[in-house]
Amino acid sequence: MSRLSVRAFTISADGYGAGPDQSLKDPLGVGGEALHGWLLPTRTFRQLSGKDGETGIDDDFAARSFENVGAWIMGRNMFGPVRGPWPDESWKGWWGDNPPYHVPVFVLTHHARAPITMEGGTTFHFVTDGIESALAQAKAAAAGKDVRIGGGTATVHQYLRARLIDEMHLAVSPVLLGRGENFFAGIDLPALGYACTERVSTPAATHLMVTKQA
Repeated sequence: MSRLSVRAFTISADGYGAGPDQSLKDPLGVGGEALHGWLLPTRTFRQLSGKDGETGIDDDFAARSFENVGAWIMGRNMFGPVRGPWPDESWKGWWGDNPPYHVPVFVLTHHARAPITMEGGTTFHFVTDGIESALAQAKAAAAGKDVRIGGGTATVHQYLRARLIDEMHLAVSPVLLGRGENFFAGIDLPALGYACTERVSTPAATHLMVTKQA
């Protein structure tokens, strides 16, 4: 059965999933790049650019994040820094001509746009009629595989409040951001029926699995 999962979502030690003031210079907000110190050296990440990398626990979690994924969902802010109506068709994401998804990606937005077909099997679809519609379309495209939510924080919150997420992998990075998008603000995970079911620590991150209880 297809599951809706959050995987390899990194938050700071003070709970921020991104820094403030996202821009072309700072895609993850000011200071946000520091969150992914655990991920960047891993073999899984470095193989995306044809390089070798480190194995071990951090790489194991990175590799798990790509297993059995048939479609992605992301928010408009994760797709890019453009706000409001699309001024033109030039922005096609942060990732170049061959994004790392290689499956259909459904972008939540209030402004319609035609799908964008990229190299490597990635097609961005823009969904204007809500999270349930995006999930239905993603599950249909995934054809029995899992649907992964990429982010950002606001998108994860919407699906959490609707109790649609089956499991989350949160990687807590030992950095402090102080400002930005706080992952836990306004979210009561126990009240929503979620529990921490696994914890594994490395020098670079503490990996938490949070699972929806029956």
